[in-house]
Amino acid sequence: MFPAHRPRRLRTSVAMRRLVCENFLRIDDLISPIFVVPGSGFAKEVVSMPGVYQLSVDKAVEEAQQVADLGIPAVILFGIPEQKDAGATGAWHDHGIVQAATAAIKKALPDLLVLADTCLCEYTDHGHCGVIVPGDTVGKVLNDPTLEILGRTAVAQAEAGADIIAPSGMMDGMVSAIRRALDAAGFMDTPILSYAAKYASAYYGPFRDAADSTPQFGDRRTYQMDPGNRREALKEIRLDIAEGADMLMVKPALAYLDIIHQVKEASDLPVAAYNVSGEYAMVKAASLKGWVDEERIVLETLLSMKRAGADLLLTYHAKDAARWLTR
Repeated sequence: MFPAHRPRRLRTSVAMRRLVCENFLRIDDLISPIFVVPGSGFAKEVVSMPGVYQLSVDKAVEEAQQVADLGIPAVILFGIPEQKDAGATGAWHDHGIVQAATAAIKKALPDLLVLADTCLCEYTDHGHCGVIVPGDTVGKVLNDPTLEILGRTAVAQAEAGADIIAPSGMMDGMVSAIRRALDAAGFMDTPILSYAAKYASAYYGPFRDAADSTPQFGDRRTYQMDPGNRREALKEIRLDIAEGADMLMVKPALAYLDIIHQVKEASDLPVAAYNVSGEYAMVKAASLKGWVDEERIVLETLLSMKRAGADLLLTYHAKDAARWLTR
């Protein structure tokens, strides 16, 4: 009781606050996304994501070099193919854009971890994350036929040198299908980071500009989770763990800190949080207007995700955060 207990005693100086700080944000926590497109010498800023670019493979290697030079341990690759089709050929083809970028980055930077986003929405001509019935205008994705394509895609990515496979389509059984495919191809040691609790969120808007992956009709609510559901997230992570997931992801992060915390409490696997495009764009827009202190708000936001229980942070702020953390 006051005056015997005075919590402010432990806030009296920078050194004191550091000494008793409960959670820390580290460069080692960060994963930096890269969007890769065909061509060479190409870099185009995403209008809704200032500071984020669509990059050709050669430019993606340069970006990866910057990431590595800052001490960030990993990148995650998203591909935009030259052509799209109903079978998502660009996702699983040996010469697919993510495979090409993976091989080039691993050749230049063998110690940098490359995560491959394993989904089909960027590669299908309808923009959905799997196979649909020809002529469908609703967007009902056929779950089981999609699994076979996801398995092929994961193997192609692993063969190109991907260190971690990250399936994001929220198909039932996707982890099991990918694990079987990887093991059969000799990639027993390649881990799976499953987007285990991925919500149907309005925070993805700018990403769809960057990845050219907006559905041509319908929406993704039959496979991504309802934002009102909490227990379902725990069900999803239990299923993915049983299927062989090595790491779990919650996406988005900022509006789902409670889910991150519950997933961490329910599992002993590493938990990733995806600080998504809408979260990034809001901070960037406000900072460009001079309404917020960008450095402080970014670091505080990322720290909130660590405090909630995240071990890994996928964020478009990664390079800036790394620079700020080394000051």
